[in-house]
Amino acid sequence: MNHNLKKFLLKSVIVLALIHLAYFIYGYFKFTGIGKINIYTEFYRFKFYDDVSISHFFVTGLFLLTVLILLIRNHSRQQYNAQNLIKIGAILLPIVFLSLTFFMSYSFGLNAKLKQELSEKNFNTDKTLLNVLNPFLYPNTSYNSETLFNVTNILYPKPYPVIEVKDTVFYDLGNKESFSLQSAYYSIDTLKMLTSAYEKLKSATNSAYELFGFDQKELQKRIISKSTSKDSTEIIFKGSAVSPQYDDSICVFLENKTLISPVNGQTVAKQQRQNAIERYKLLYKLNKDSLLNSFKKLDTLLKKYNIESSINPVALTQDVFHFRDKNQDQLDQIRNSFDRHALIEKINTLNRLFYHPGYFHSSIRKIFFIVLFSTWLFGFAIFVLATFIRKSKQSKPDTINQ
Repeated sequence: MNHNLKKFLLKSVIVLALIHLAYFIYGYFKFTGIGKINIYTEFYRFKFYDDVSISHFFVTGLFLLTVLILLIRNHSRQQYNAQNLIKIGAILLPIVFLSLTFFMSYSFGLNAKLKQELSEKNFNTDKTLLNVLNPFLYPNTSYNSETLFNVTNILYPKPYPVIEVKDTVFYDLGNKESFSLQSAYYSIDTLKMLTSAYEKLKSATNSAYELFGFDQKELQKRIISKSTSKDSTEIIFKGSAVSPQYDDSICVFLENKTLISPVNGQTVAKQQRQNAIERYKLLYKLNKDSLLNSFKKLDTLLKKYNIESSINPVALTQDVFHFRDKNQDQLDQIRNSFDRHALIEKINTLNRLFYHPGYFHSSIRKIFFIVLFSTWLFGFAIFVLATFIRKSKQSKPDTINQ
């Protein structure tokens, strides 16, 4: 390749970079705000009918046509061997690729504005607030759900969490026998020791086990799981009996550990426990103003995400403490009405846009590569053909003169 051809190809790449920058800026300023984001918001879409797709089609077509005309007009007279033609083709391929991907720069611009309006740190702060307050925000009927609200979901304070053991109790009622299913709860304790010491204990008398409060048979019955790692053994077992139903520092709001959305990069179990600690503090350790301020933050969050809500932070705080102190009351009048479904959809969509934006989704990949290689092959074939024709015309006079 001569100097002029290299200069021309470099100029083409610079023009493409400027066009990509223009689409990035357009995407940046076109972003409508997090309030208008919904489940259909995507960054990879090429819709064929919007302003970006239509302009993309014409700009790409005009650019490639201009490059091809200038390439044939000014650079097809040179004598190129096979190696040089391969090099030219290899350079033209990324040029064609860049000319077909303006929509990606537009998408990058949208995502850049999204993260400026809502940084990842602030998004995680919002999710943490929602996860802490989640048990206060269920519809009234959901508090009857044994799956969502049960004592095995309590993670704090000690001796929680607990394990439930169900047992059938039979009653002799004279002529007939009756039975009932009763539940008992035990703390989940952990015992760690050297494997060699554990093996000795297994063969020792019950007096060794009594150091831990159980005889040998009782401990074996209470073992939940046992694991060995290197030279140590860890035993998880049922500890002391617990009566959550008579615990004055436990209420229904602590009997739920679900998360609206986990914070990215942290283990779910760790988040669940930390949220449980914060929730317990709001209910039993801190004054009412702390919970009130949390609900005020929630109200601001719902407005920011454009979620329909009728939550009154003062009224909701009163309701929470009422049902905390009267735990046996049926929870059917808590004033926590808002569009929970829309909030979860919004958070899930933001999670996708933050962590799986899909600028180049699999649904368009096949079509894209077909267009890419077809366009490149068509343009390169025309250039090679034009070069061959000009070369043939130049060689004809020489043949006649001979």
